[in-house]
Amino acid sequence: MMQENTKLHNDALGISESIVMGVAGTAPAFSIAATTATLTAAVGTLAPATLLYCGLIMFGVAFAYNHLNRIIPNAGASYAWVGTVFHPILGFFAGWALLVASAVFMVSGTIPAATATLSLIRPELANDTAWVTFVAAGWLLAVSAVIVKGIKPTSYTQILMTTIEAGILLLIIVAAVLKYHGSPAHPLALSSFSPTEFTPQLFATGALTALFFFWGWDVTVNLNEETRNATEAPGRGALWAMIIVLLLFMAFAAVTLLVLSDQEIAQSSTNVVLAIAEKLFPKPWSYLAVIAVMLSTIGTLETSILQFTRTMYAKGRDGVLHRRYAILHKTWKTPWVATLMITTLGLLFLFLSSYFPSVNQILKASINAIGFQVAFYYGLAGLACAWHFRRRALQSAQDFLFLVLWPLASALFLFFIAFYSIPTFDLTTNLVGLGGIAIGVVPLWLNRRRLNIG
Repeated sequence: MMQENTKLHNDALGISESIVMGVAGTAPAFSIAATTATLTAAVGTLAPATLLYCGLIMFGVAFAYNHLNRIIPNAGASYAWVGTVFHPILGFFAGWALLVASAVFMVSGTIPAATATLSLIRPELANDTAWVTFVAAGWLLAVSAVIVKGIKPTSYTQILMTTIEAGILLLIIVAAVLKYHGSPAHPLALSSFSPTEFTPQLFATGALTALFFFWGWDVTVNLNEETRNATEAPGRGALWAMIIVLLLFMAFAAVTLLVLSDQEIAQSSTNVVLAIAEKLFPKPWSYLAVIAVMLSTIGTLETSILQFTRTMYAKGRDGVLHRRYAILHKTWKTPWVATLMITTLGLLFLFLSSYFPSVNQILKASINAIGFQVAFYYGLAGLACAWHFRRRALQSAQDFLFLVLWPLASALFLFFIAFYSIPTFDLTTNLVGLGGIAIGVVPLWLNRRRLNIG
């Protein structure tokens, strides 16, 4: 039934699917619901501006991915690029950081889907850790089954979910502006976008949260070997996805300030979308917000599994991990062994997380750890782009800006934020964030001969 093929299902996706995958990867509704209250608590009415400036920083990484994908279209993405430009060991750890972040996200991605599901059918169980874990495991198994079935059914599912999610968010934004533009909870002014409104410490504190909003758009590039025009479409899809989610995030941050008071924002915790919807629509229509968050978390869970499996597939194909991970299903052409691995890890992490005293503690620890790991491998990709194109940068001001300066500045900022955050983490978060990357030394040592390092 299964055999070791070497090629994924090429030409399966187009530019529109790439854009949808990139938008879904950032999980707009989930990111907004989970982190808007935290961001607003950190920077207040400067939340939209913080998202704008952090989005501009993230564009430097998106430009790096776009240009590096043109010369090396590889499902391993940052793993392949960093290893080619710098050294296989550094490339190994860039890919390893993505694997760890995606594995940890099996907890922070499935739990909101589970709580949203329970909120719709059994609200009294939505904060019960055991029930949340059980339902989260169910969603993980269901999404994994769709992904194993093939990239086409995966993309169809993603298009449907993302379209509904984005439509609900736009409906909430428009309704909020129409109802509250004359009596805002927080008066908004263009002056709040001035860089002079920030102190370095204030901006760094907000950036720790804001950067998590944008993680995930790079799934488009992990799917490059399954995309038509593999050298161009995935990178362009990532850039368009970044534009769309930046506008969505800024608009919703502004709407949050428009509709909710400081006390209401604090009380909403990880349910900001629902808190706003309840002030706009009568029940049960306000539960559209719950549906949006549920679809968002399922969608980004799907893209995280795709990133994990494609990176592991690329590493297995190159022999830097066991070659079993490059085995593709005979009919569906999907890396089924790698998918089985991430599903098993996800179930294990969910079981371990059930020992946390509360759902919020699980989310906080996993989100912070993921942010550190993402900053690490995004930053390495930005450095790889700047270094590889350093000579071409002398040809024009445009090349200097988009190939070197912007990716380099973004990379340096990401590294700064990563190391700035370490002292703010508790022991559990540091063990997952730093320890997750460090443990990559074990498979690196086991596969050292294939990496030609002795």
